[in-house]
Amino acid sequence: MQEALIVRRETHVPAPPAAVFALLTDPERILRWMGTEAHVEPEPGGLYLVNVTGARFARGSFREVVPVHRLAYSFGWDGSEVVPPGSSLVEIDLIEQPGGTLLRLTHTGLPNAEQCAGHAEGWAHYLGRLAEVAAGHDPGPDPFHGRTGPE
Repeated sequence: MQEALIVRRETHVPAPPAAVFALLTDPERILRWMGTEAHVEPEPGGLYLVNVTGARFARGSFREVVPVHRLAYSFGWDGSEVVPPGSSLVEIDLIEQPGGTLLRLTHTGLPNAEQCAGHAEGWAHYLGRLAEVAAGHDPGPDPFHGRTGPE
């Protein structure tokens, strides 16, 4: 796998790992920072389905769930031939730090540099919103609402 086709993001989140884990796995909490609908079953083989922008569903299934420490799930977009549901892998590690949690995200299996750039932008945007919510702030309306992506 080419290193260029891996999206990596690290974000300091001002909340303990358990609170961050809940923001990633509880449907009501997910919607505070990303999406308009969320159906998640955070257990191996469980569904990951989030309408990220109100116009686009991300779909996959959980591969690994280690409460408050790690999530891994397949990922793709309903209706996409370029990044179909379940065609890539998102791995999230939560590392306790003074004053919060280091969230380390790795997204692999994307097909080309354009998709990596688009997903890197999306993850940076949404992880920033997650950190805002974890700090007790309202991130406001999502400027990505309504986006359908480059496909």
